[in-house]
Amino acid sequence: MYMETSWQRRRCWWWIMVGLLLLVVAGGASGGEVTYDSRSLIINGERKILFSGSIHYPRSTPDMWPSLISKAKEGGLDVIQTYVFWNIHEPQPGQYDFSGRRDLVRFMKEIQAQGLYASLRIGPFIESEWNYGGLPFWLHDIPGIVYRSDNEPFKFYMQSFTAKIVNMMKSEGLYASQGGPIILSQIENEYQNVEKSFPVTGPPYVLWAAEMAVGLQTGVPWTMCKQDDAPDPVINACNGLNCGETFIGPNSPNKPSIWTENWTNRYHHYGEDPRERPPEDIAFHVALFIARKNGSFVNYYMYHGGTNFGRTASAYVPTSYYDLAPLDEYGLIRQPKWGHLKELHAAIKLCSGPLLSGIPTASHLGEQQEAFVLEGKQGECSAFLVNNDRRKNVTVMFHNSSYELPPKSISILPDCRTVAFNTAKVSAQYNTRSTVQVNKLNSADRWEELKEVFPNFDETSLRSETLLEQTNTTKDASDYLWSTFRFQHDSSDDQPVLFVSSSGHVLHAFVNGLLVGSAHGISNTSGITLNNAVSLNNGANNVSLLSVMVGLPDSGAFLERRKAGLDKVMILSKNNAKDFTNYSWGYQVGLNGEALQVYTEEGSSKVRWSSFNSSAQPLKWYKTTFDAPAGLDPVVLGLGSMGKGEAWVNGQSIGRYWISFHTPSGSPTQTWYHVPRSFLEPTGNLLVLLDEEYGNPLDISIATVSISKVCGWVSDGHPPPLTSWTGYNHKKHEKSHGRRPQIQLSCPKNTTISKILFASFGTPSGDCGSYAIGGCHSSNSRVVAEKACLGKRQCSILQSSRIFGAIHVQASLKLCWLRRNANKINEQL
Repeated sequence: MYMETSWQRRRCWWWIMVGLLLLVVAGGASGGEVTYDSRSLIINGERKILFSGSIHYPRSTPDMWPSLISKAKEGGLDVIQTYVFWNIHEPQPGQYDFSGRRDLVRFMKEIQAQGLYASLRIGPFIESEWNYGGLPFWLHDIPGIVYRSDNEPFKFYMQSFTAKIVNMMKSEGLYASQGGPIILSQIENEYQNVEKSFPVTGPPYVLWAAEMAVGLQTGVPWTMCKQDDAPDPVINACNGLNCGETFIGPNSPNKPSIWTENWTNRYHHYGEDPRERPPEDIAFHVALFIARKNGSFVNYYMYHGGTNFGRTASAYVPTSYYDLAPLDEYGLIRQPKWGHLKELHAAIKLCSGPLLSGIPTASHLGEQQEAFVLEGKQGECSAFLVNNDRRKNVTVMFHNSSYELPPKSISILPDCRTVAFNTAKVSAQYNTRSTVQVNKLNSADRWEELKEVFPNFDETSLRSETLLEQTNTTKDASDYLWSTFRFQHDSSDDQPVLFVSSSGHVLHAFVNGLLVGSAHGISNTSGITLNNAVSLNNGANNVSLLSVMVGLPDSGAFLERRKAGLDKVMILSKNNAKDFTNYSWGYQVGLNGEALQVYTEEGSSKVRWSSFNSSAQPLKWYKTTFDAPAGLDPVVLGLGSMGKGEAWVNGQSIGRYWISFHTPSGSPTQTWYHVPRSFLEPTGNLLVLLDEEYGNPLDISIATVSISKVCGWVSDGHPPPLTSWTGYNHKKHEKSHGRRPQIQLSCPKNTTISKILFASFGTPSGDCGSYAIGGCHSSNSRVVAEKACLGKRQCSILQSSRIFGAIHVQASLKLCWLRRNANKINEQL
């Protein structure tokens, strides 16, 4: 079924073969005493099965938070989880910032207002693909400091910040023990990954961190993820793709099984293609964790990834973060991941009674098949039927009934008889996101430019007789460090070559004001080298080397020892090799345009911009203005014509871009860059870009993003829709047992269905991109769909021959679902 929606001038095209949307009734969260036992967290004396999702407040904007949290709640989540980002809250020792996107209290209160719980991962080391793992760089300059070890200077500042956050939450009454939403806190983060590097100071540090956190008396439990030896009463938790298989379990019989990070896909670096994780795989491992590991808390990392604004991304990490999560970068629902997990949550919640009170028993149903059965105190029975075979459909016998299990799937039976959900059968809608160009900034008259000045040795004030380490010099105040020197050259040395090795990420080399070469590294490599022939003057020559970082590392032991920047510089020729590593160097931290803040309205007005000139030259600033697109759809900036740099809108950085770094598939890692609506004014928005390479701003465009197409399908092979399970009574299971699936369609807000383009009750073929009527088809399909759906935002149609007609539908039923002989069907027709 294809449908068109209309809203103002916007048109949205939909396709559905058949779809399913579930109704989940979520109860409001309220504070109270939080404890735990071996089965689950206990809130106000009640055990809970909890589903959680990571949404990071600084990776979105305050005006986005209500919608993100609301969609998470609609998706069946009970908890919102976030890290706390030390380096944006304490940029200098004792100087705190909780404004704007940093407003953690406001974020917590929004979670509470929508009736959800919160999980606060203070860390304060967080990793999270965040610059320096969330640590403020000023820690680097504390004498004698060793991060994340039994080191007094580090422990002092770590405890100071942790206490600052805890006391702030307490002062606002945000812990559940005070009636607030926070039911869990986390101290440290995946420390076991680096603990072997600290054989002496690591174990006592773990003990200290646990004791310090518990001593802050939050009234809620603390966790340590990937820390098998987490000291009591801190709960050890699992992170990863398949904790139902890999988690060794709680390290105490009195602790529950908690999954802190269930990765909804894998983050990627510049130069890598995105790696999608199918919703079927996520659902399988959640159900397995619940059934096999007695899991009671599962958090999706990320549920909404968002945007790494400014320079917040760690090394080589793009600006867009976890765009393939259930809520995409812009907060739009990504189907079927969001819907499939929503159905999963609803099915597992139907099993809450037996899960929380029963003792699971496991039995084999076949060579690679097993059943996990739980019986409640009042005779309730729930079961999880698991097929671990990745290739074969298998029919198993369970409680004197047969069940067909698709490859690598789990069927959930809330009453031990009726299948409410199968992890491999996706009946949620699919959708497709599109960008619509609103404005192309292709007029040269609209642009102005400013050339960045390349400093020579005489123009620098910071001097050294050797190469300086970059981050210790810049203090992470800029991605850029100029290193310059001047030398005399004898023309008898022919074919000179400039050789530079660097542990930075990008290098641009200039000789006598001309670019002679550039180089860049890739993630997980030790550095880069440049080895280029150059033309030299007979006599004095000036060399200016611009070393660039694309974020600082975010993981590993001894971050305080990491080095970046130039390692060795030489001029090579047939007759000579001059090593300038230990030489008289001049340095400049950052670019002139950064120092002048030319990306702001005030800074821009204080410099003289030139008319746009199409002549190719690296290191240029570009400036223009644009009007905000009408409507409420997310706004993006199309930078596919640029090279590498950073972009600002009205003085706010929307992040780094690196279009010239292509993936193995031959395309840029990211071309569309999010401009939050809250950054924009209706007209005259200032856009400033710095491009290090040879970008062409005349092909930059402004666009909006929306869900343009939705498709879905169900068949008799799918479990009945969980709307029929709402308010489920185990003693009256027959009322829902055997119901046919129904297609339930839901359009985005402010849209209605205006036209049906395709509908087929039968054997349609294709996918969201192309579709066709199959050998069996009810000619009544479109009429039925139009009657049910036109003019509505939501509609549902029961899969029934009484609705779609008799002969064709009956024939299609025999062909599609009963799989009868085609010749006999043709004879009936």
